[in-house]
Amino acid sequence: MEKNILFEKYAAGRLLGCGGFAKVYSAKNVHTGQIVAIKVFNKKRIIEKNMMSNIKREITIMGRLRHPNIIRLYEVLACKRKIYFVMELAKGGELYARMTKGRFSEELSRKYFQQLISAVGYCHLRGVYHRDLKPGNLLLDKYANLKVSDFGLGAVNDGDGSLRTICGTPMFMAPEMLKKTPSYDGAMVDVWSCGVILYVLTAGYLPFNDVNSKVMYRKIRRADYRCPNWMSPDLVRLLGRLLDPNPKTRITISEIVQDPWFKKDGLFKDKGPEFKFPFYHDNIGDHDSYGNFFSVGSPPVKINTITYSSMNAFDLITAFSSSLGLSRLLNQSYSPFEDGEKFFSSLPVDMISAKIKEVAAELKLKLHRKEDCVVDLVGPTGNFIARVEINQVTKHLVIVEVKIKRANSISNNNMWKNKLMPKLSGLICK
Repeated sequence: MEKNILFEKYAAGRLLGCGGFAKVYSAKNVHTGQIVAIKVFNKKRIIEKNMMSNIKREITIMGRLRHPNIIRLYEVLACKRKIYFVMELAKGGELYARMTKGRFSEELSRKYFQQLISAVGYCHLRGVYHRDLKPGNLLLDKYANLKVSDFGLGAVNDGDGSLRTICGTPMFMAPEMLKKTPSYDGAMVDVWSCGVILYVLTAGYLPFNDVNSKVMYRKIRRADYRCPNWMSPDLVRLLGRLLDPNPKTRITISEIVQDPWFKKDGLFKDKGPEFKFPFYHDNIGDHDSYGNFFSVGSPPVKINTITYSSMNAFDLITAFSSSLGLSRLLNQSYSPFEDGEKFFSSLPVDMISAKIKEVAAELKLKLHRKEDCVVDLVGPTGNFIARVEINQVTKHLVIVEVKIKRANSISNNNMWKNKLMPKLSGLICK
């Protein structure tokens, strides 16, 4: 990432880590002084590896979540070649790095396990299933509190939690995923992974591991593991319920929080049976709507009788690269329109609006307002020509998008390219 000011807002810092599809940098908000992490994706690589669904999924999921033990996604930005996730910075680094120094005490393991269950339980209540819980996806803040990250393999299911896609990291995958059953319970899969993580924290090594993959998978399916003699009886009993190969009898989140070992000390010490585990943390941050959460630029601006709203980050991404098409992923219902053309302008919205009206009058076209920021161009006989949307992206940047109908795309395209576009060319940002 270039060492400059990104989007007139973030000063790029040092490289924090690299993954298969992204790099993570520290950065500073030059307006507020806030230190953040920026995850940078290469658009071309995303398209080549067919990773658009993962990008959509991660943003959709993280947009639902506000919890002190889950990494927060602040905003999504884009330029011509890259997509940027601006996220909370976990200054304590990866939990896995601390584990390399040796196993944790049961007390410390309990603290992290409590925080993990709090985050996972919160996700499940919101219809979100991580499906790739492992130490490498657990981070720590500056106070050594746990933060769950990387929802790229997560799933959203507002029904019964039944899922089908087989994914995750083999050593942490539940037996039912390895058996390739028609469907599985996303909540139970996460509970199994939490059990493996708890075992690793307290034992210092994996419960299921072998150089031969087939042998390792057989051990997972049979829950063939042994607890070291330094584990307390209560912990061994809890692990037995977490690592139950049968998802129907495996312990649930609500049962975990009532387990004696889980409540022994720390955050839940001396709590009575009426104590409810803090899955909800709705008072810690705002709850913007999906559109507001990912909005870019200024609030809606009213110009005469037409209001031009600030646009969604997905639209900005798409405007720079139509091949990525992330905005369509938000609404996959059929549309009678197909994309015509988009262009940027640095002129004020009211000037763009006035120019479009002028050109329409010159070509004897009528303007029919459809929505606050949308107008249709109609011919003398009432025939539809094109739909025009004007969106304020930033204080000095506007996108004009023209759409044509699929049913009459050839004639409409000719009208746009041969008559409308030449007259509007002066609006285009050079």
